[in-house]
Amino acid sequence: MIYLELFWEFFKTGLFSIGGGLATIPFLYDIGKRYDWLDTSIIPDMIAVSESTPGPIGINMATYTGYMAAKLPGALIASLAIILPSVIIVLVISRLLSSFSQDKRVLNAMYGLRPASLGLITAAAFAVLNVSVITYDTFIESGNILDIIDLKAFVLFVCLLVIRIFFKRIHPILFIVFAGVVGIIFKF
Repeated sequence: MIYLELFWEFFKTGLFSIGGGLATIPFLYDIGKRYDWLDTSIIPDMIAVSESTPGPIGINMATYTGYMAAKLPGALIASLAIILPSVIIVLVISRLLSSFSQDKRVLNAMYGLRPASLGLITAAAFAVLNVSVITYDTFIESGNILDIIDLKAFVLFVCLLVIRIFFKRIHPILFIVFAGVVGIIFKF
């Protein structure tokens, strides 16, 4: 049964996570709420590992989740399920693209998908920000309003954001390596 659940959940994720790998993050949180084989508290760590390893983030996260749920068969099933919708859609579109490439309805649909992609990616960004920088538990325990934000994580986030905005030519790998080194040095 777990194999069917993995396949169905990651097939849906692959079908509806328009905008790429980061758009899969809201789906992962939803899966984590409904199944005990994905602990939502590790999703930020999954993102960090997926961003720092080769391959698309969505597939890496599906592989990891599938492995945690059902070892190697689960990893294979989840990975296949998340890419299958894209393969099917690309095959269908490639057959129809030449005849519909100038159709106003197709162009309007593509234009309408852009805000959906942005919304999913923005939701993913807020979910990661919430887990990475916001520390509600510490705030609740201490009652100190200053404990609501992990100051070290917030400063690192702002620094990397500013650097990325002003120095677009810096390769993302350098950001990942830098953040990992800072995390080790400052014991995040």
